[in-house]
This record gives sequence, C-alpha cells and structure tokens, in this order.
Amino acid sequence: MSKIPRRQLLKTALGASLLGAVRETEAAEGLRIAPFRFDVTPPVGHPLCGGWITPVVDVADALEAVGYVVLGAGAPVVVCAVDWTGILNGAHVKWRSALAAAAGTTPERVAVQCVHQHDAPFVCLRAQELLDAQKAGLVNVDRAFFESCLERGVAAVREAVKKALPLTHVAHAQAEVRQVAGNRRVLLGPDGKVAKMRGSSCRDPELVALPEGLIDPMLKTVAFYSGDKKVLACHYYACHPMSHYGKGHVSSDYPGLARKRRQAVEPGCTQIYFTGGAGNIGAGKYNDGSPEARVALTERIHQAMLASEEALKPVPVSAVTWQTREILPEVNPAFTEATERALLENPNSAPANRIRPAMRLAWIERVAAGVPIVLSALHVNDVTLLHLPAESFVEYQLRAQELAPGRFVAVAAYGDGGTWYIPTREAFPQGGYEVSVANSAMSMDETLSGGIRALVQGA
Repeated sequence: MSKIPRRQLLKTALGASLLGAVRETEAAEGLRIAPFRFDVTPPVGHPLCGGWITPVVDVADALEAVGYVVLGAGAPVVVCAVDWTGILNGAHVKWRSALAAAAGTTPERVAVQCVHQHDAPFVCLRAQELLDAQKAGLVNVDRAFFESCLERGVAAVREAVKKALPLTHVAHAQAEVRQVAGNRRVLLGPDGKVAKMRGSSCRDPELVALPEGLIDPMLKTVAFYSGDKKVLACHYYACHPMSHYGKGHVSSDYPGLARKRRQAVEPGCTQIYFTGGAGNIGAGKYNDGSPEARVALTERIHQAMLASEEALKPVPVSAVTWQTREILPEVNPAFTEATERALLENPNSAPANRIRPAMRLAWIERVAAGVPIVLSALHVNDVTLLHLPAESFVEYQLRAQELAPGRFVAVAAYGDGGTWYIPTREAFPQGGYEVSVANSAMSMDETLSGGIRALVQGA
C-alpha cells in the first residue's frame, strides 16, 4: 500500500463533506448499552512503544481494550479505550472499521482512544510497510498479532450486542486527584524556551520542587445505568499514564491497575479509563520511577475513582446525540518526505531513529492523500464525551470545558495518533521535546480548536 485511499478507508457519514460536521440525535426510548472487553497483550518479543525501548520480556499485568456500544440512537455508536501507546493512521481506521462492522455501524460512529501506557504497542501499519522495504529487520508491529486483536475485538463486540441491556439513566461526577499530575514544561529559560522538561518520572530536585503548573486536577466519571444497575463507569483524567517503563515488562501501569482494582471489587460494572489531554502533563513531580511510586500513584487514582463514583446521582436519559467533525491538519514544515526518507534509509542509524521517520512518512503520505482525522462527541443529556486525537495538550481539554460551561465535558485524547503531539500555538516558539515531535504545523491549534468548538457547542 503506497498511499491510503481515503474513500476506501473512510466513508463520511450522511454525505458530509471534508471538514464538515455530522450530528444525529435520537430520543431516549429503546436505548440499549452493551459493554465489552478483550485482551490486547502483545507476545514475548513484540516491540513496545513503537520499537525504541526493550521489547516484551514478560507480562506484569495484561493489556485490555474496554468499551461499549450504544444502540437505539440511530446507527450503533462504539467507544473503546485500548491499553496501547498509540494507534496511527491506517491502523486506527482498521480498528474503527472492524469494531463498526461487528456492531453493525459505520467507522465514523466509532471512537478508539488509547490509554498511552509505554510498555505497550505503538502501531502504524504503513510505517511497517516502509520498514519492510528496508530489509533490515526493523519492526514496529507484528501484523499477525495486530489482526488477532481485531478478531478478538469483533467477537467481543458481537457477543456484547447480543446481551445489550436497556440504557435508562446516566450520572456524572468528579473528584480531585492529588499528587499525580504536573505540567512537564515548567522551566523556561531567559529566552522563553523550554530549558528542562519534567517527564513522567523525575529525580531532578530543581524540577521536582517547581509548582505543578497548568493541569486539570479533576478525574471525571460518567456512568450508565440499566434501571438501578450501574452497568458502566467511564473515568477520565489527564496525565501521562507511566510510572516506570522501558525494561520489557508489559503493564497497564497505574491507571490500568486502578481500573482493574475497581473492576475486581465491582465485577458487575464495567470500568473504563480514558487518558485526557495529557500531551504536556506527566507524573514527574510526584514520581521518581520506583516500583513503590507506581503503588502510590495507583492508590491516588483509585481513591479519586471511588470518590467520583460515590458522588454519582443517576437521572433518566432524555436524549442522545452523536456528532463528528473532520479535520485535515497541515504537516509540520520541519519534516519533509526527502529528509524523513533519508533518515529511514540510513543503515548506520539506530533502529529507533529509522522507525520514527517511517511513522512521519506515513503521516506525510496520509495528509497528501486527504485522509482526515475524525473528531467525535457523544452527548447524553447535559454530558459531553469528547474524543480527541493523539497527544493533545491539556489546554485543548480546558478550552473544551470553557466553551460549554453548562455541560459536563469529559475528554478522551489519544485517538488517531498520526499527528503525534499536538502543542498549542503558543508552545511552538518555546520548543521542547513535544514541539520537536509534533507532526502537524502550528496551524493545528486553530484547526483542532475549531473542531472542538463545533462539537461541544453543537450539543
């Protein structure tokens, strides 16, 4: 496959044009909900985090894809959170297409969001094709494993739909998460540029002592009910979900462990965790990368989940709306096909320094082919569940909430990962790691913000 044929991979709902919006509202009568889950744990030897850290040595705890299908609001809607680092470009479309076929719907009515743990797969099928052409044994993803995950997903969704329950009530609440998140870009030099970054773990006393900076401190929970039975609890929090990683020990890390802890205590309610706009947010202020720190971070997220769920007050579902918006970003001018191909084809470079250019080439081809990113939102009563791409900065999440002050807006980022990091316009002149690996241009700020505005204000 050389370029992604847009119409083959993505049919726009109801004939909407590129960059257009689609909105479909249904009354609440006859609504049903069908939670599902399936295993997505990679085998021993599979690449992790795209192939630039130690591959799978063993499994500390399994990775899952957890989601739900809403039926009765027009064509079915599917929302899924995956314990992977990222799913990019055509791979993301394949995930959405497979789950759509299983649920009896179309790909634009499916949201697939990654949780973004790093001891997990980071997948781009087109990048793998480009790597295969080098005949150098470079691996981003094993296709057989990828396809087996989709097969399990199709089976899980089909089985869940058979057992769908009436969807009668919805509830929302939030609780503050203490001593987890901190902004990574808190130390600027006299030139206004990022001097040092506080990552997911940090042992630099100067960086640890700095304030948290701009974050969203709230963990938000949205729950769905069938009568008086809580069927599903969806948790949203914006922080890079890594405590320690890179040694080949597969783990869903502290958010996944907290989710699993809740699941074990309340097995009749499916627990889902979504990572919000965490592109510039990490746990480094409170995490030194030790095993003990993972235990502490897990406990803090778990306590916030409990507090948020305890505050839930179910109300009858009165209306459900599914809305989409297509955006087509511009490629970051720092990356060109010529420069990235030269990096890919350099036999003297480390594997990571050839794999990343292959992923960027896949993005450049995709933009040239006109294949958009699909933003989406599920509106239920006064709740908006907003699905954003890639590593969106927390500012986009905060903007979404400000744009709809009368609504409860919960944000899941890390959807289609093709564009990788999505800094704000203001962040680009500051530089730093996130800007250096942003596949989209500075104009992405206006493009993404416009899409967010259309979705949250169109409820």
